Parts: sequence; structure tokens; C-alpha cells
Amino acid sequence: MTGPTVLFDLDGTLTDSRAGITACIRHALGKLGRACPDDDALATYIGPPLRGTLSTLLDTSDPALIEEALAHYRTRYDDVGLFENRVYDGVPEMLDATARRAPSMFVATAKLLPVAVRIVGHFELARHFAGVYGAEPGGRFDAKIDLLAHLIESEVIQAETSVMVGDRAGDILAAKVNRIRSVGALWGYGDSGELAGAGADLLCESPRALAACLSRLAG
Repeated sequence: MTGPTVLFDLDGTLTDSRAGITACIRHALGKLGRACPDDDALATYIGPPLRGTLSTLLDTSDPALIEEALAHYRTRYDDVGLFENRVYDGVPEMLDATARRAPSMFVATAKLLPVAVRIVGHFELARHFAGVYGAEPGGRFDAKIDLLAHLIESEVIQAETSVMVGDRAGDILAAKVNRIRSVGALWGYGDSGELAGAGADLLCESPRALAACLSRLAG
């Protein structure tokens, strides 16, 4: 194996989770009697930590209100929403091709770890990964900067020989802070302006193109 260790985001990179996430945000805001933007507007919030999203949508910094909204969200998400999801076309082939070059691959997501593990298992992706890393209850590792630092330390991998693949600015910025190169996934929820502006080392058009993108990055 001569390629980099590859870290994959989950929402917007491996799976299209728009239907479940937007429905659960709508459910949470409805439970609190709050108005909710349309689904296209809600989709722009997919990726960053959920507490920050709910704070913005509720226009509040009140921790108790944010946690109440989060509880409503998770009640629906844990039973229904996490399966209102699909693997992007080309992702299984992308993972097979990447595995032939990468010494190991990991999932690094802002989702709660148990939920991420369930999703990866449900969609039969677990065999590709040496580990799944996600947030913990109470907010630990909500910030992807902290999550990637934790992953590097826990797995004893080298940042300089790793690559983060993600679809939002937060993925790219977290990689930069941790001295990890990054590929912006243009098939997800972030556009080229967002990803290039965050400092992605390379932009990739589709899952099937990732192997070539990783080769270019290594070259």
C-alpha cells in the first residue's frame, strides 16, 4: 500500500441524508411551535454540528432550548430519520478502488458515534473501514477539528500521509488545522466556491473520480 490513509465524511460524502435530516429538523422546530424554512434552505445546514444549526434556526443561544430541540430531533431521527438516506451512486466502487491504494480508511463525522455506526452498518459499508469516529453525547467532538485530532491520536496515523474527503467547508478547515490534505466532494452539499474558499487541496466531481483525484494529490 503506497497511498494515503483516507478519512471520509459521512453525510454528503458517502450518503445523501437530505430527506431524513430535513424532516427531523422540521419535526423539532414544529414541536417547539417555530416556523421552519423550506427543505432547500434546510439542506444548506447539513454537515456542520447540529447544535449550531438549531441555535441558528431558533435564533437563540439558550442551551436548554437548543438541547430540547435536539432531543426532539433525535427522537425522530433515531427511529426513522437515519434510514431516510441512500448511498450515493458510485460510492461502493469508490471505496473498493480507494482500498486498493490506501493502507486504511476511516469515517469521521459530526454525527453521534452510535448513529454513524448504525448507518455504516445498515448500508453495508463497514467492511471498508478500519474505524468509525463521531461525536459523543454532550458535545464532545462536535467540532471536526477536535474529532480529527482525536482520530489521529487514537489510530497513531500520520497527518502528513492522510487525506480528508468531505463536502463542506468544516471538513476542509478541520483538515487544514490538523495538517491533513483534503479533497472537496462536489457531489455533496457544498459547492466549489465553499470548498475552494476553505482551502481544499483538490476538488473532485464524482465518487468514481476519487481514485484519480487521490493519485493527482499524491503526484
